[in-house]
Amino acid sequence: MPLRKSRHAPVAILVFVAFLAGESRAFASINSNRSFTHQLGKATKLITQKASLLSSEKNQNGQFTGRNAAITRLRAGAQSIIPPPDPPTSLALLKFYFPCLALWISGPLLSLVDTSFVGLSAKANALGGAGSAAQLAALGPATTFIDGSLYLFAFLNVATTNLYASALARGAGTEGKVVTNREGNVQKPGEGVVRTAAKTSLYSGIGLMLFLLGVARPLIALYIGPEAAASPGLLDAAHEYVKIRALSMPTSLLGGVLQAALLGAKDSVTPLVSILYSTIVNVSGDYLLVNKFGMGLKGAAIATLLAQLVGTAAMIGPARSRLLSKGSSLGLLPRWITNAAPDDIGSRTFLKFAAPVLTLILGKISAFGFMTNAAAGLPGQPATLAAHQIALSLFFFASPFLEVISQTAQAFLPSYSVVPTDGGKKGGSIDPCEWKSASNRLVFRLERVGILVGAVMASVVGSIVAFLPGIVTKDAAVQTAVKPLAATLAAGVLLTAPVAVSEGALIARKQLSYLAGVYLTSTALLPPVLRKIRAGGGPVVQVWVCFALFQLFRSFCFLGKILKDSMNDGKNKSDSSN
Repeated sequence: MPLRKSRHAPVAILVFVAFLAGESRAFASINSNRSFTHQLGKATKLITQKASLLSSEKNQNGQFTGRNAAITRLRAGAQSIIPPPDPPTSLALLKFYFPCLALWISGPLLSLVDTSFVGLSAKANALGGAGSAAQLAALGPATTFIDGSLYLFAFLNVATTNLYASALARGAGTEGKVVTNREGNVQKPGEGVVRTAAKTSLYSGIGLMLFLLGVARPLIALYIGPEAAASPGLLDAAHEYVKIRALSMPTSLLGGVLQAALLGAKDSVTPLVSILYSTIVNVSGDYLLVNKFGMGLKGAAIATLLAQLVGTAAMIGPARSRLLSKGSSLGLLPRWITNAAPDDIGSRTFLKFAAPVLTLILGKISAFGFMTNAAAGLPGQPATLAAHQIALSLFFFASPFLEVISQTAQAFLPSYSVVPTDGGKKGGSIDPCEWKSASNRLVFRLERVGILVGAVMASVVGSIVAFLPGIVTKDAAVQTAVKPLAATLAAGVLLTAPVAVSEGALIARKQLSYLAGVYLTSTALLPPVLRKIRAGGGPVVQVWVCFALFQLFRSFCFLGKILKDSMNDGKNKSDSSN
């Protein structure tokens, strides 16, 4: 009959080792005037007590933590070891991923709804700015102008997600102290981050609104060029659309940071509900104002404005109950009015984190701007620029599927970088090498998922360009010009996967200086190469080869940094175990 493996075997081994290591010295102290049996009982009791202490120390999964760790804790006074957080299950990641993906594509969908209603409702043969072509021509730069302005302030959302997720992992209080609000309720972790982010976003939105209302017209004219600006009604229609949409900037930025804080709390469902309200209002408003009342571009702008206001209003209530304790406010009014105590995360700390992220966003915007400028200067127009625009649109279609994985890394990784304050108060400690190993395992798990999703999306967009260009254009010349871009576009999308995931991991680990340095370097190297391509006359495929190399450089830098840190962590763990 084979021997059954006993769960007490590790205890027996430790008892035996302790006995051989020196516990037998109890026998050497046997007094000649005492019985041998009495002294043997004392020694056995001492060994049993230490063995019991070793056997009682288990991690949260009920597993023994190992002989070396047990002896170390014994010598340190039996201080408990805080294990790293459990890795998220695949189901938890999927529950976060798909609602977050819906949030990413909701913005472009709202613009698409406006485009559809304006294009289908305007009169095709009308003169001037009332015609269908003129309305759509004005809507293009107008929506790009608004969406670009909002994207420029996306650094507020990135900072909010990371700082809130870190505060949530750290636990309640400031440096272990319990903080209460005016009603005496204990504040939830990260309330200071939410208030600072909300106040910063609201004030930034007001400033952006005033800026757009003041200088939007000359900026739009500069953006579309003198020939397009001279078209009857085009500049006026685009300017009117931007002025109306500018009124939503404060609430749009506020809604963005509330959504980002909820994502930092790993809640992607609550923001999705507010987006649903926003979509219903937008579609209904476009139907009434554009289709029924014939207000054209102005009606579409009003419908989108109302949709964004309703979406933010629908999010404030659930966000307050989810992120703040009862009686706490979002802190939108200045402290000199409310006499509120300063938060642990002030505006200076918040912006110190957010500023390097702005460098990343500017690097992305400038890269696509340089590419479009180079494509516009190549021969074979307008087919050449149209082919480039199709490839760029397909890239933007694929990007959210990968950027959401970056958002996932920013939401889940901070819990491995901070120690809960309640554990510190209970006398607990951590094994830094074990926490870093757990963090690295999650990073490489997300990298594998990113590569898989990137390969699927690269196959989709590459196949559309190579085999089904008729889906995106009916112009034969444009179809011929876009087909050579299939391979380089697919390569660019595939390489975006490690860039996005690694970027999210590095942001979560607050290695912002390194990220900013890589973006500054790559952005500085890109324009001279593109200018050379433009001066040489192309073809346009060289622009996308340059972009693929641009992504390869960034993926090499970002993923290389993670691999290097992982190897150093493994070496440190090996040294500590020895």
